[in-house]
Amino acid sequence: QVQLVESGGGLVQAGGSLRLSCAASGSIRSINTMEYYRQAPGKQRELVASITSGGSTNYADSVKGRFTISRDNAKNTVYLQMNSLKPEDTAVYYCRYSQDGYGYRGHGTQVTVSS
Repeated sequence: QVQLVESGGGLVQAGGSLRLSCAASGSIRSINTMEYYRQAPGKQRELVASITSGGSTNYADSVKGRFTISRDNAKNTVYLQMNSLKPEDTAVYYCRYSQDGYGYRGHGTQVTVSS
């Protein structure tokens, strides 16, 4: 089992920045992937960004150039730095950890961007 503890999020004005973090604990493997998804009311869940244990990253087109995902493998923690936030970034953001074909999701954190 893997447990995820998310932090960050909140309310920010458009153009502002926030940083999310997600710490994994438990039966951690050296090879894994950590991701952030988001879901806004009435919209489908969207993969925002992902990062492998080797450091390979992937971003949704909607956040490229504004969001940066990074990780500290020693702390089993992933970070999502969100800059130039837009009202359309408002959503619940979920951290997901996957290894050996299994996935674990965090409780989610609300990000609200006011115009």
